[in-house]
Amino acid sequence: MSEAAFRNYLSLEKNYSDHTVQAYLRDLDAFAAYLEEEHGAIAFQEVPYTLIRSWVIRLMEEGISNRTINRKISSLKAYFNFLQRKGSITSNPLAGHKPLKTARKVEVPFSKEEMQRLFDQWPEQAGYEELRDLTVVELLYTTGMRRAELIGLGLSDADPVQRTLRVTGKRNKQRILPLLPGVARRLELYLQAREQQFPGSETPHLFLTSSGNKLYETLVYRIINRYLSKVSVKAKRSPHVLRHTFATHMLNQGADMNSVKELLGHSSLASTQVYTHNSIAELKRIHGAAHPRNRDHNKE
Repeated sequence: MSEAAFRNYLSLEKNYSDHTVQAYLRDLDAFAAYLEEEHGAIAFQEVPYTLIRSWVIRLMEEGISNRTINRKISSLKAYFNFLQRKGSITSNPLAGHKPLKTARKVEVPFSKEEMQRLFDQWPEQAGYEELRDLTVVELLYTTGMRRAELIGLGLSDADPVQRTLRVTGKRNKQRILPLLPGVARRLELYLQAREQQFPGSETPHLFLTSSGNKLYETLVYRIINRYLSKVSVKAKRSPHVLRHTFATHMLNQGADMNSVKELLGHSSLASTQVYTHNSIAELKRIHGAAHPRNRDHNKE
């Protein structure tokens, strides 16, 4: 089965980004190089799980992180699924593989002060692109939606009058997100600018590039990185950190965890609980500053 066929499968059927497709293909090339070095010419269709396991051990010995190894194995598993689907193999050798344990990676959220400084800089007048970018930033921060969910929004999903957004999340699960009044007004302004910029456009996507095409992942990342770099020196300035910031600020302000779970589109509460560490830190600060016993102790 050719690499080109797998590339088309990832791009066209799975709708993966070019960046993701390239990562999958690099992982396949790395495994193929390992097979050639250690076992000579052997087709992927003939690879048993023991050979894959030996590659995992090699990667661990080289100091590759468990997270990176898991990603590489996910690429292999996707390829074997593809071969099985095409009838080239009868079973996936990675069907029973269990990922290596990894520490949950927690991103440092932006502070309320950093976000406020950002909004204080909002211009009163803006052209199409700037208004689009401001709307993107504000939606990500005030709803907590994922980058892919924002890119996938259609015109029919936005209802600024009712102040709601219909979002399609993982596994095509839909949820309705509320919009703050100010955000709904900005969305209305963006829709007006969109119509002026692309009059009569039949493109169904809510957010468009300057050439009228669907927004893409790297552009959303650049938008978030550009605006947040004005108010923060944190190394990570991504859409995911903005989602993390939304969840942390909601919990710090006393929002119910189940409500935050629903807003984020998590399938289980365990996924939402990763954000509570920052809330606990905030509670410790408030507790230490407010409790009389702590004040009395500090006077001693």
